[in-house]
Amino acid sequence: MMPITFKPRVHVIVLGGTITMMPRPEGGIVPALEGADLIRAVPGLDRVAEVSVETPFLVPGASLTFDNLLEVVRRAEAALAAGAIGVVIAQGTDTIDETAFLLDLAHEGQAPVVVTGAMRGADAPGADGPANLLAAVLVAASEAARGLGALVVLNDEIHAARFVEKGHKALPSAFISPSAAAVGLVAEGEVHIAFRPARLPHLNGIPQLARVAIVKLALGDDGDLVRAASDLGYAGIVVEAMGAGHVPGAAVPALAQAAGRMPVVLASRVPGGAIFQQTYGFPGSERDLLGHGLVAGGTLSPPKARLLLAALIGQGGEPMKIAERFRLYR
Repeated sequence: MMPITFKPRVHVIVLGGTITMMPRPEGGIVPALEGADLIRAVPGLDRVAEVSVETPFLVPGASLTFDNLLEVVRRAEAALAAGAIGVVIAQGTDTIDETAFLLDLAHEGQAPVVVTGAMRGADAPGADGPANLLAAVLVAASEAARGLGALVVLNDEIHAARFVEKGHKALPSAFISPSAAAVGLVAEGEVHIAFRPARLPHLNGIPQLARVAIVKLALGDDGDLVRAASDLGYAGIVVEAMGAGHVPGAAVPALAQAAGRMPVVLASRVPGGAIFQQTYGFPGSERDLLGHGLVAGGTLSPPKARLLLAALIGQGGEPMKIAERFRLYR
């Protein structure tokens, strides 16, 4: 009698995005393929894992909502509780950096939660969706990936959720980790983990997310948009500053006033590195802004800083606790 080989079970949640897109008669590609269609298009997937799949909705990545993501968190945790060894989420690449980070904040277990997608539509020559889905399932089923939290897998590269960013609008190699590096790769059907970033504390699930604005400041800005965000009833602001955390001097009074009313986090439009703490001293420098009560966003991109701040405010976080949490991302 042949020995029975047990395959790990991986649950796939398909949300839409380019990986599901097909042409429409009037032009352009749109979400069209269900999860079962994607699974059928991946040769050899049945040899990797026992795969279950669901398609709760089909939308472009840019149209995902907080409510959608709260539902995804619930479905992923339910699949893991039912015995899946890992979860794969297939979605549009426009917001993979954000959704993976939010999932990482919510996920407390050891099982891998892997987010993937595609840069080319499903009918394009050299469509990358099937290869990305296969690699993502391999990672989700891998013992080596356990304990790493939420991961992003595209182009056979494995990225940690808090570091990953979309770095190109078109290339299959679009995803990078500018403040660190890819944590590993998939080669010859095997998962190779090069380093294991420390897991940061999770949020015990995602609360109702508060309304937080991102205000981008550029050459010659005077802070009027900061004042407008304060007046529009936002619960917090993320400032997308320049360089290591610098803004025009003329914008400082508006930022100082806003920081007296709500949490204001200082992030940067520069992808790599952390916000400085103590190097520059001119008006509008990081020392000046932190002295006015802004909170350094560490290595987090402005969209990720927005998500963390929205979650912390949603949990009722006090200003000191919010500042302590952001210090973990230095």
